Amino acid sequence: MLSEEGKPLFQQIAELVENAIIDGSLPEESQAPSTNELAAFHRINPATAAKGLNQLVADGILYKRRGIGMFVTTGARDALRFRRREQFAAQYLAPLVREADKLGMSVAELKSMLDQWEERP
Repeated sequence: MLSEEGKPLFQQIAELVENAIIDGSLPEESQAPSTNELAAFHRINPATAAKGLNQLVADGILYKRRGIGMFVTTGARDALRFRRREQFAAQYLAPLVREADKLGMSVAELKSMLDQWEERP
């Protein structure tokens, strides 16, 4: 599961938890996996798992209940989806539009191509 080369392990842990929140398998206000659970499952140092979870706390995605654990913040799913959409646009759409512009394509032509792509069997 953890194998994205070049990406720190703590960041991969944070993304795994984020993905679980986005896909609904870790609902809002539910308890997140513990540092020790993540460390044991992924065979990593507990400090690394804690760094990933603490990043999510700093981002407002998780919150701590002293002595109980970490929980998913209300609104976390929408916040993550918004952030991921922004990242998607920057990573994929901006280069796509730049390349289309180089080729002399209008946004309307690009939309038409996307529509045709969507209609493929």
